[in-house]
Amino acid sequence: MTAILEQLQGLVAAAEIPAGTLGVALILGLFGLMVVGLVLGQELAFVLGGAGVIVGWLAWGTPGVTIAMTKIYDQMQSYSMVAIPMFVLMANFLTHSKVADGLFESIRYLLGPLKGGLGLAVILVSTVFAATTGIVGASVVTMGMLSLPVLLRSGYKPSLACGMVCAGGSLGILIPPSIMLVSMGSYAEVSVGKIFFAAMVPGLSLSLGYIIYLMVVCHIHPDWGPAMSPEELAEMPLKKRITGSLINLIPPLILIFGVLGSIFGGIATPTEAAGIGALFSLILAIFYKQFSWKMLYESLIDTAKTTAMVFIILFGAAAFTGVFMSLDGDQIIADWVLSMGIGKWGAFAIMMVIMFLLGMFIDWLGIVMIVFPIFLPIMDTFGFDRLWLVAVSATLLQTCFMTPPFGFALFYVKGILPPSIKIQEVYRGVIPFIIIICIVTALCAVFPPLVTWLPSMLAS
Repeated sequence: MTAILEQLQGLVAAAEIPAGTLGVALILGLFGLMVVGLVLGQELAFVLGGAGVIVGWLAWGTPGVTIAMTKIYDQMQSYSMVAIPMFVLMANFLTHSKVADGLFESIRYLLGPLKGGLGLAVILVSTVFAATTGIVGASVVTMGMLSLPVLLRSGYKPSLACGMVCAGGSLGILIPPSIMLVSMGSYAEVSVGKIFFAAMVPGLSLSLGYIIYLMVVCHIHPDWGPAMSPEELAEMPLKKRITGSLINLIPPLILIFGVLGSIFGGIATPTEAAGIGALFSLILAIFYKQFSWKMLYESLIDTAKTTAMVFIILFGAAAFTGVFMSLDGDQIIADWVLSMGIGKWGAFAIMMVIMFLLGMFIDWLGIVMIVFPIFLPIMDTFGFDRLWLVAVSATLLQTCFMTPPFGFALFYVKGILPPSIKIQEVYRGVIPFIIIICIVTALCAVFPPLVTWLPSMLAS
């Protein structure tokens, strides 16, 4: 392999190509290698890292490899990255503690008399659970296993039931604390704490949008989301529904306010708050009598796997980005976009469309690592606020979990459904929720204070 690279490097060095043209050719080669690797089904981390190392070697020889290694080392030194394993551990402890089980049981009886009441319970519990997990897989699977059998047994339209579980479960990656927000903040070099609060209003707005949609559609089509029968409601008296909802809501709210409140008040950094959250979630598991040494072992192993996956992609992307920036790729693409005369909002629209389309095929981390190196410098040139840009991007990235054909949430839900319900039902069910995400993203773009007001109050 080394001999082949040396021969290629010699050909590049011998080629009588103007320096600027050679740089463009190498940048095209960098992205070409990435596309080829992804099409061949290789892992994103090795595709990005491998493309960076190969093109770096072709451009500068050994110093090119050193550039990639230096960028990886810089990424390893990021203190905010320590928050990722802590938040993942917190999510795993909470998933095993079954904190969502009792909450869903109480709220579904509380809202059961309403048309679409069970659906509202799914969204509400998903919103609370999202603020305590930060991992879509855990949220979607947990809510799917809790609610889908009940929804289908109660006569809900399968596509609507699937859509609400996919949408509600995916809130876990936007409503803080979220490992996506930590990764995006670290990469964009903006305060992770401020990003947490910048994403709060968009996340809650999505939840509200889902609730409004369910209420409207179940009012128009009552048979899509029927109310619970009087016989079933009689199984839990009204007083027990109310007290049960409050009792089961208190522990997760304490965790949410403990983590986010400590950040908002300037008492703890996001990394320190993540450690507090992990400890409190372990206490919750003990409180709910779900703790065991097996549970602890499985939580730690799952945390190690998820953290390793995230970090190795970040390191591969760091190598890719380091070479791309060293080739002045950011400036070349910025000059090209500026020459198109589309203006700042045209460039912003292109960025959003690319992210949406990529979301049909790869996950959020790959999208961030591919799009941010290209577009962040361009957005800086146009004077966009990076905090606002990251929060709006995070809102749109909700779609990457639900857009066919490869949205992860679609397959999580399909794995829970009975065989008689086909994947096409899941596809149909998520379309209205994808439209809601696009509407909320547009609102956040048109009205920036929706994103910037809350973080502007954050203690320094």
